[in-house]
Amino acid sequence: MTGGTGTDGSGSDDPSAEVLAEAAGAFGLLASPARLHIMWALAQGESDVTGLAERVGGALPAVSQHLTKLRLAGLVRARREGRRQVYLVDDADIVTVVRLLVGRLSDRAEGTPVRHLRGV
Repeated sequence: MTGGTGTDGSGSDDPSAEVLAEAAGAFGLLASPARLHIMWALAQGESDVTGLAERVGGALPAVSQHLTKLRLAGLVRARREGRRQVYLVDDADIVTVVRLLVGRLSDRAEGTPVRHLRGV
C-alpha cells in the first residue's frame, strides 16, 4: 500500500511492501533475546565470538549461529584480525534502535521516569 498520508501526519507516502518486509525481518531477528543481547554487546564495541559468548552467557556454537544470521541480514559484519574474526554492527541505525528500546525498558524496570519517544 502506497500513496497515503503517513501516520505521523506529515503527508509522506507509506513505506513500500518491500521496505516493510525488510523491517519486519530485522525486527524478527532482534526478537530473539540472545540475538538482541549480542547486538547490545556489539553496540558497545566490536568483539570476537569467544568474547561475545562469555559476555552473553551462550554456548560458542549457538552464538556463532546467531552471528551468522545477523551477518546474513546485514546487521553485523566481520573482519579478520589475525586468525580470529572480529564482529561489529554494520548499521548505526540499528544500534540507535536497540539502545533506545533496551535503555527505555531498563529505565522502566529501575523505576526511572522515562521520556516519550517523541522527546528523544
